[in-house]
Amino acid sequence: MNEPVQVNEQTQVTIPEGGPDPSADWRPGGEGSVFRAEGLVRAFKKRRVVDKVDLEVRQGEIVGLLGPNGAGKTTTFYMMVGLIKADEGRVFINDDEVTKWPMFRRARAGVGYLPQEASVFQKLTVEQNVMAILETLPYSREERRERCQKLLRSLSISHLASHRAYSLSGGERRRLEICRALVTRPKFLLLDEPFTGVDPIAIDDIQRIVKGLRDRGLGVLITDHNVRETLTITDRTYLLYDGHILVEGDSEEITRDPWARKVYLGSDFRL
Repeated sequence: MNEPVQVNEQTQVTIPEGGPDPSADWRPGGEGSVFRAEGLVRAFKKRRVVDKVDLEVRQGEIVGLLGPNGAGKTTTFYMMVGLIKADEGRVFINDDEVTKWPMFRRARAGVGYLPQEASVFQKLTVEQNVMAILETLPYSREERRERCQKLLRSLSISHLASHRAYSLSGGERRRLEICRALVTRPKFLLLDEPFTGVDPIAIDDIQRIVKGLRDRGLGVLITDHNVRETLTITDRTYLLYDGHILVEGDSEEITRDPWARKVYLGSDFRL
């Protein structure tokens, strides 16, 4: 085994303008699909933390799910992913109801998920991390290696292929996680706090990557406490408050809304 290579936290990588390399083979299967929830309800200790929430994400758009602590956004997000069960309501991929499907089955149907916590194999190299996912798919060894190289190029991490995952900076780790998520060619990608734990320059890189995913046909749902960074790239955003959708709209509509400013953004908020 090679000795671990230490990577400086400030090491920066130039991401192609507009996101990932368009030559890479990671377009999502199908097009025009919709991932949606109708009337989601979840209660804890008799308190409804999510109360009749409707939302949808279409392929080719970035949707934000924002709100103050305790608003119900994380619970809503987890019901969409399949991490927790809804007490009421339904979740659909197009016309197929997936409410009772476990997380792995939703993944097979095209729903990718990136958790906030590190989801890479820390002691494996970057290349081995991607190959570990490819090994679960019915490809020949040559096809796996070819797809791995294309995916590494698409996220501009080919130069890190032999580096151990634990040596990566926060931004580099996020790129690796996104790279792994693209292996199965999802139609939708749900990002839980993608801007947490990375430096400002890396946030710019991740924003470009996410916009590139949208431009190549993925539907992206983001929940994050970094409001400005999220609203900068979303096409639409749902703002939750006390378990309900308080307001929905594009970034300008959200930031102008008086209730959004009163309960969440603050009167001086500017993009």
